[in-house]
Amino acid sequence: MKKAYLALEDGLVIEGNSFGAEGEATGELVFNTSLTGYQEILTDPSYRGQIVMMTHPLIGNYGINDQDIESSRIQVEGFVVREVAPLFSNWRAKRSLPDYLKEFGIPGIEGVDTRMLTVHIREKGSLKAVLSTTNSDPQRLVDKARKSPGVIGQNLVPAVSTKTAYFWQKDGNQKAVVLDCGVKFSILRYVAKAGFQILVVPAETPAEEIISERPDCLILSNGPGDPAALTKIVAEVKKLLGRVPIFGICLGHQILGQAVGGKTYKLKFGHHGGNHPVKDLATSRVLITAQNHGFCVDPESLSPEVKITHLNLNDQSLEGMESKRLNFFSVQFHPEAGPGPHDALYLFERVNRS
Repeated sequence: MKKAYLALEDGLVIEGNSFGAEGEATGELVFNTSLTGYQEILTDPSYRGQIVMMTHPLIGNYGINDQDIESSRIQVEGFVVREVAPLFSNWRAKRSLPDYLKEFGIPGIEGVDTRMLTVHIREKGSLKAVLSTTNSDPQRLVDKARKSPGVIGQNLVPAVSTKTAYFWQKDGNQKAVVLDCGVKFSILRYVAKAGFQILVVPAETPAEEIISERPDCLILSNGPGDPAALTKIVAEVKKLLGRVPIFGICLGHQILGQAVGGKTYKLKFGHHGGNHPVKDLATSRVLITAQNHGFCVDPESLSPEVKITHLNLNDQSLEGMESKRLNFFSVQFHPEAGPGPHDALYLFERVNRS
């Protein structure tokens, strides 16, 4: 098998075997703790700019199908696993995981001690990295990792947002406008299931253009990169506060946090996986949630009129907020899962009551 190399900005270089496409990719290395759902993870636009490592030791055993996708292409920059299953078996499967990566030109590396590397990231924090099948010089690879842009300060939304508005669903008793910052298909499916006509618009759509559509609600979607870099989007969302009911998810939650005067900060290694406990403070119910974010809203920076609704039980970070006066609510986690548990699907019913 062809060799591949993963080099981190702190000088750690790991040799493994190449699978997927040949080439070289840079990005922030993060780990995901989901046991299944690698296809949804690969196609989640929130992972643009990141190299994803799976902590589960065997990946690819059920292959790739045409249904379990969250966007029209693979979004991760590179893929790191302990072992790729040599055979796949599932009645829906059309091709193997390595073939899927080759189709979109994404390099992968297997034979990596992902337990060691996960502990390394937890101790050091998320690190810039380069994954290469074409360069075996450790120092050159480390230098490339150090010089890569990473995600801090990066506006990656234009790379994943739609360029023109389109209808995902034209039938519905109410109309939802979705601000596409990298929206997952699962979000659109559940909003449609809630009975909405759905118009998806580019991330930098002006506020007055959204109001002219006379929506019953506005959905601010998930997406990649640093929320602090989205000043133009935040400015337009600020104009919409109190004028239309708003539901923010993940990056959309962070955009709302800034629109009401709050600030965001970088988490040490982020939350990525389908097993994160979150407490709904209104009911004291604990939800097991799907998460994928590297930044968080600072609750201390929010005004008193913004009510905190959800907290992460692992690190007490802010996971949800609302304002009755400004008519919005938002969550940092992913209620649509894809992949992950469905504990938080009830939030889409709340959108229908907005």
